Amino acid sequence: MAFSSKSSGNSSKDKKRDPRAALDPLAEGSSSSSGSSRLDAVSKAILSPFTSRKHDSAKIFSDLAPVIMTPRVFNAATVSGRPRASVGGASSKAVDFATLGRAPLRLGFGTRRLTSRDLQIVEATEELLGEEVPEPEGVAQNVSLLRGFKATIPSAEKSRVRRRQTRNVETPRLGLKQLGMSARGLLADEEDHDGASVASEDDVVMVGRSERNGRGRKVKAKRKGRQSLSAGKVFGTEELVRQTHEIERDKENVHVRRALINNEIDEITLKMEALDVIRARLEQDLLRLQEEELELDDELEGVRERLELEESASQPSRSQSRAAQATLSSRRRKGPAFLPSEHDELPPGVAFMVLESHTTPITALDFSEPYGTLVSASQEDAQPRVWDLLTGEEIGRLRGHRGTIKCVQVEDQICLTGGEDGTVRVWDLRRVDEDEEWESGEMLSLSEIAEEDESTEGSVRKTNGIREGESSRPSSVAEREGACMRVLEGHSKAVTAMYFEDECLVTGASDKTMRQWDLATGQCVMTMDILWAISHPPTAAPGSALPGHLFSGAAAAAGTFAVPTPPYADGSWEMYQDFVGAVQFWGYGLVSGSGDGVVRMWDMRTGQPHRTLHGHTGPVTCLQFDELHIVTGSLDKSIRIWDVRTGGIFETLKYDHAVTALQFDTRKIVAATGENGVKIYNRTSMQQSTLLTNGHTRPVERLRYMDRYMVSGGRDSVVKIWAL
Repeated sequence: MAFSSKSSGNSSKDKKRDPRAALDPLAEGSSSSSGSSRLDAVSKAILSPFTSRKHDSAKIFSDLAPVIMTPRVFNAATVSGRPRASVGGASSKAVDFATLGRAPLRLGFGTRRLTSRDLQIVEATEELLGEEVPEPEGVAQNVSLLRGFKATIPSAEKSRVRRRQTRNVETPRLGLKQLGMSARGLLADEEDHDGASVASEDDVVMVGRSERNGRGRKVKAKRKGRQSLSAGKVFGTEELVRQTHEIERDKENVHVRRALINNEIDEITLKMEALDVIRARLEQDLLRLQEEELELDDELEGVRERLELEESASQPSRSQSRAAQATLSSRRRKGPAFLPSEHDELPPGVAFMVLESHTTPITALDFSEPYGTLVSASQEDAQPRVWDLLTGEEIGRLRGHRGTIKCVQVEDQICLTGGEDGTVRVWDLRRVDEDEEWESGEMLSLSEIAEEDESTEGSVRKTNGIREGESSRPSSVAEREGACMRVLEGHSKAVTAMYFEDECLVTGASDKTMRQWDLATGQCVMTMDILWAISHPPTAAPGSALPGHLFSGAAAAAGTFAVPTPPYADGSWEMYQDFVGAVQFWGYGLVSGSGDGVVRMWDMRTGQPHRTLHGHTGPVTCLQFDELHIVTGSLDKSIRIWDVRTGGIFETLKYDHAVTALQFDTRKIVAATGENGVKIYNRTSMQQSTLLTNGHTRPVERLRYMDRYMVSGGRDSVVKIWAL
C-alpha cells in the first residue's frame, strides 16, 4: 500500500513535469498482469483532469498549449485524418478525436476494460508527431497558433504603447491640444488639461525649473541653449534589451497579421470567383426566362391566329371574306408548329434525314410545314423536285421551266417558282403525280409553241405580256400542263426573288425591275424600276445615309450585272448575277435588297421608294423583316439588323464568308454563311453556335426553318433535315 502511494506521488510529479506523461498509463495498462492495477491506472489517467483542482487544470493546459498549438502539430492533425490500423494489426473502425470527444465515457466496474485499441490515442499521437509538415517561412516560422492568436488581439499593442510612454518627457505646458484644435477650426475646452502624462512614475523625467532664493523670489536662470528632449532620458541596459525583444515580437505580430490578411484576401477572392460563377449561372437562367417569355408570346400570337381562323370557318357568311385574311404567310406565322409526337425524341442540332437526288448545288428550296411538302431546285436543272418530308421520298417533278430555278415559295398546296427563263409558274402540288405521265426529257415542241403564240394573239394576249397557263393554251397543251396552274411572263431576264401572300405577288429580276402581280387574274399591277430609284434617291433619314453607292446608277445600267462572290470555305467561288437579291412585303410596305448594296423601302400604293438604307458594301442576297427590325445578309460577309422606325443599324454580325440565306424570329437568326455548318445567333444571349452534326460536306447555300424544324441545301447537292 505504501508502494502504491509512493508510485502515485511520483506519477503526479511526472505529470507536472511532462504533460504527455498522462498518456503513459494507457500504454502500460495493455501489458500489465494485474487487472485491478491497470483499471486504477487508467481511471487516474483519464479522470485526473476532472478530479484535480482548478489551479492544476489551468497549469496542465498552459503546459500543453505550446506543444499542441504549433503549426506542425495542427497541420499534422489536418493531414492525418485518414483511417488508421489498430494496434497489433487487427482491423477495427478508426476513432478520431472528434468522435472521442462526443462519445460517452464507458468506464467502471462490470464494463469491458478500456485499452489503447479502443481509443487509439498512443499510435495517433506518434503518427501526428511523425508527419512531415511544411514549415512556414519568414520571421513567424516558429510562432505557434496561440502566439498567432495573441498577435491579433488588442493586448498585442501594449508593448508599443508602453515604449511610447517611456519616451514621453515632462515639459512646461505648451497647449499643443489647443493649437491643434484651433488649426482645425474647433473651440478648445479651457478646463481640459492635458498636462498629466500617461507614463508611470518610474518613467518620469523631471526637467529643470527656475529656482527661488532664500527670500522666495524667483531667480532668473541664465539663458542657455535648450537641450534635446532625449538628452536627460536614461533607459538602462535591461530596459533596452527588453524593448529589443518587444520590437522583435511586434515584428512577428506584424508578419502574423499580414499573413492573416493575405489569407482573408485570398478567401475573399475565391468567394468572389464563386459568386461570379453563381452570377453567370443566374444570368443564364434569366436569359432562358427571357427566351421562354418570347416563346410564350409567339405561342399566344399563334393561338390567336388559330382562333380567328376557326371563328371565321364557323361562320359561313364571313368565311369567304376572312379566309384569305386569316391565313398568314408561313414566313410571318408565329407560334409553335404542329409536329409529330416522335419529334421530341430527336436530339436537337442533328440532321436526322438526308435527301439525295440532286446532282448539282442547291439553288432554292421551301416547304409548306414541318413534315409536309418540300420543293427543291438545283443548278442546271429546270425541273424542281417535290418531296414528302414525312417519308423522305420524292413525289415527282415540276416540269415547264426552260432554265435553272432561282427562287421558290410554298404555301400550303400552292407553289411558285421563278427561273432563268424570266417566267413565274404557279403550281398545284396536289397534282404533281399527274406529271409522271410525261417522259423525263419531253418538252413542248417548237410547233406547239408557234401554234400557242398564234392562238394567244388579240384579246387573249394581255397588254402587259402576261399569259394565263390554261386559258391561253390549246386544250392539248393545257392538259399536258399537269400541276402548272398559271404562267406569269413579263420580266426580260431571270427572276431571282419573289414573295407572295394571299393573292398578291412581288417578283424581282435581273432586268433591274420589280413587278407586282394579282394572282387571281394573272395581271401585272405595277412595275417598279430600281434604276429610276437609284437615279432619284429619296431624302435620307438623319444619320442613316452613308457616302456613295457600291455601284452608281450609270454603271448598273451600262450592262449585265455580275460580281464575283467571295471564296467559300472550300475555296470555290462563282459569278453572282442576281441584281434583286430578296424582296418581302407586309401590307403596303415592301422591302427589297439589290446588287448596289442598298436596302430600299417602297410604298406599294405608289410604287415609289420612301426610304433608302445604306450600310452594306456588297450585294444584298437575302432579307426578312417584322414589326421592329429588318435583317439583311450580303456578300460583304455580314448580317445587319436595322431598326424599322429610325432606319439605323441596330446590330451587325460579322462572318468569314458571304451570307447567302437567312431567316429569323424573336429568339434567333439562322443563316448560311459560306461554311459547312449552319450558323445560329441567339438574339437574347448574343451567342453564336454552329450546326455540324451529320451536316453538309460543302458550304450551305439555302435554308428554311419553322419552329423546331429546318431544311438546308448545300453545294454538296444534298438536302438535310434538322431538328432544332
